[in-house]
Amino acid sequence: MPLEAWYMDDDTETDQREPHRKVPNEPCSFETLDSLGVLHWHLDADNHETDPALAAIRAERGYTYSDIITVSADTLPNYEAKIRSFYEEHMHTDEEIRYLLDGTGYFDVRDARDRWIRVAMGKGDMIVLPAGIYHRFTLDANNYTKAMRLFVGAPVWTPHNRPQDAHPVRRQYVEAFVAPPAAAAAAEVH
Repeated sequence: MPLEAWYMDDDTETDQREPHRKVPNEPCSFETLDSLGVLHWHLDADNHETDPALAAIRAERGYTYSDIITVSADTLPNYEAKIRSFYEEHMHTDEEIRYLLDGTGYFDVRDARDRWIRVAMGKGDMIVLPAGIYHRFTLDANNYTKAMRLFVGAPVWTPHNRPQDAHPVRRQYVEAFVAPPAAAAAAEVH
């Protein structure tokens, strides 16, 4: 499944693991993700240990630490509670980097107009969320993913739940990536 993104519906009653596509579907372009500072690649997950493309990304971006996490009902203690906690809207003071080695899942990010964009990821997809972006994660209906987590230096796991608008890292993100709503709307028209 290649990486795909769309604007989410407003349905808060349906399971978070459902696609939550608007009807009709409203796709989100890779250009829009790029404008929000969201980076993405599709890599060779079967050969991640020796993949020169992954090695180049790690060297260029300074990712010196990595580990692998499997998220499923069979492997994660308190699975349902953990999935709910991953889905709490938050930001981090460092980038969040995930590379799916197997399985599927969704990262949701806020656009410049504060709308949710759902990014569907599958095996081989790697995503980098910039520090300060509001986001959340959930599995899809398959309830399974195996992901490599990468960090610059020692891992920092601390989520800062929204609202964090006064946080210096959030302010830096807004200054770097969030255009005023009128400018963002004009950019979407072109």
